[in-house]
Amino acid sequence: MASTPAEKRLIIPLPGNEELARAIALDGNYRLGSLETRRFPDGESYIRLLDDVEGSDVDFICTLAQPDDQFLSLVFAADAARDLKARSVNLISPYLAYMRQDIRFKSGEAITSRSFSRLVSSTFDSLLTIDPHLHRYHSLAEIYNIPALALESAPVLANWVSRHIEQPLLIGPDEESEQWVSRIGEYCAAPFTVLRKTRFGDRNVEIHIGDLSEWKNKTPVLVDDIASSGRTMIEAAKQLQAQGFAKPVCLAVHGLFADDAYERLNAVAAKIITTDCVPHSSNNISVAGLIVQGIRQLAAKAKNAEKSVSC
Repeated sequence: MASTPAEKRLIIPLPGNEELARAIALDGNYRLGSLETRRFPDGESYIRLLDDVEGSDVDFICTLAQPDDQFLSLVFAADAARDLKARSVNLISPYLAYMRQDIRFKSGEAITSRSFSRLVSSTFDSLLTIDPHLHRYHSLAEIYNIPALALESAPVLANWVSRHIEQPLLIGPDEESEQWVSRIGEYCAAPFTVLRKTRFGDRNVEIHIGDLSEWKNKTPVLVDDIASSGRTMIEAAKQLQAQGFAKPVCLAVHGLFADDAYERLNAVAAKIITTDCVPHSSNNISVAGLIVQGIRQLAAKAKNAEKSVSC
């Protein structure tokens, strides 16, 4: 992302991302653009940029919670911006899809994280996302060959906890959540613990919870990066209540909520709070300011790279 005056950066949302794009443009003092999109009778996509992009750094905002439905339109929009002489064409995807399959678990499986990263890298000049589900990869640089920045949501989550929860006990529902729970705990000076999970399938999990009686006076806050089927949080919430805790506050970075997951989780939670990485009625924490910081960080790196080339 090249460093240019604010008026030379254009924020364009894909359908469904308008509210976050508007907040980013306002926070960063950037131009807000728009697209005309529709479907032809045979299902093909029509894409038209409604703004002059020549000479601008164009950032497309598209959370990829439904990647198979969204990605072709995103590629068409990016190619159009490049054809119309945008200075750079960048992807801001607060939720980055296809990070789950990072190895071949069974013979013949596609390693979709690598395939998807090649498609993104061949289309955009840079990528910005928030808390990607890195498991066996140490960083996005292992699979993306464009500048790729993974922002950390822990500071904004901790700020929300500090302002809204008295005496919080942060609880990660499984070992993978420890990285988020510990960081939030550091930022808001709250105790945290992590439960153990055994997964028997996409929708079948078993949560192992120890004796948490020493924290009975605390407010339980379940924290996870992704709430999809909701099974992990639901089982953890039930076991917390079995130990005499009140219904927990459930906090998620990416609220995907497949099928009726939100309704089932809501039945065992005091409240459900998510960031606006994925648009949902539970959104209560804005990541717009965080994304603007990331845009500026990538812009500064691009400027330094340009200086190095010119020397």
